[in-house]
Amino acid sequence: MAQAPIYERVALIGLGLIASSMFWAMKRGGLAGEVRGFARSAETRAAAREIGLCDVVCDTAVEAVADADLVVLCVPVGVMAAVAAEIAPVLKPGATVSDVGSVKRAVIESVGPNIPPGVNFVPAHPLAGTEQSGPRSGFAELFDNRWCLLVPVENSDPEAVSRLEALWRGMGSNVERMDADHHDLVLAVTSHTPHLIAYTMVGVADDLQRVTDSEVVKYSAAGFRDFTRIAASDPTMWRDVFLTNKEATLEILGRFTEELFALQRAIRLGDGEHLFEYFTRTRAVRRGIVEAGQDTDAPDFGRTGKPR
Repeated sequence: MAQAPIYERVALIGLGLIASSMFWAMKRGGLAGEVRGFARSAETRAAAREIGLCDVVCDTAVEAVADADLVVLCVPVGVMAAVAAEIAPVLKPGATVSDVGSVKRAVIESVGPNIPPGVNFVPAHPLAGTEQSGPRSGFAELFDNRWCLLVPVENSDPEAVSRLEALWRGMGSNVERMDADHHDLVLAVTSHTPHLIAYTMVGVADDLQRVTDSEVVKYSAAGFRDFTRIAASDPTMWRDVFLTNKEATLEILGRFTEELFALQRAIRLGDGEHLFEYFTRTRAVRRGIVEAGQDTDAPDFGRTGKPR
């Protein structure tokens, strides 16, 4: 017997990697009766219609959210407040508004005031992705065995939070609830600062005139290839992440700089013991990630995902 949908009508605002993967995952699990989608770009809407992404692709955000039980903001953090203000007048009483942004405190402060009384606001962040973007990049398995962090706001309706949690679990995610400020600090360590470092390293290679562009491409070792994979991520999204999670990112970047100076000193002084102990400790972190099922030890740098 088929499972009853968790939500009768879902609206996805923004139709990139996360939204498209949510659609395919919801359809795979029978988690939503109807999924409507909207994207600002007419080209994106046309591509979504071509590949059957969403049951209905709407030409306005207002049309997409009308009578929706769940609205998910899948747009860059920097424009979420404007989108929330646009759709607020037509949100269905009792509906839930969520998001998939990589920053949570800024989203709560900018989107929250636009959510009308009687509508639930439950921010979320799926820790899953690839360097691909756009409506054709999504696939149902993206969230399988990955974590989704829910960040309920003050006075969040427990039933609305539990219902959203059930949706993410149905799409394959492990789910945990977390405070907004702690979320932003954790993500500064695990995602935001590593992305900034990757962008910087690729920029250094691009600026170093003694190494030609052809040599960078031709002789890229596994480590640099993975840097380029990360640095290929959506520029708009990551610009907004760094501007809206400024304090936590700068704190972790400062710690990184201190560690880097210590390693520079060890190399300069020939302190092999310090280097060996440091690399042994960091190697154990990598093993822990693999053992937790959050990656594989297979040599497949430059993963491509499963875009449609």
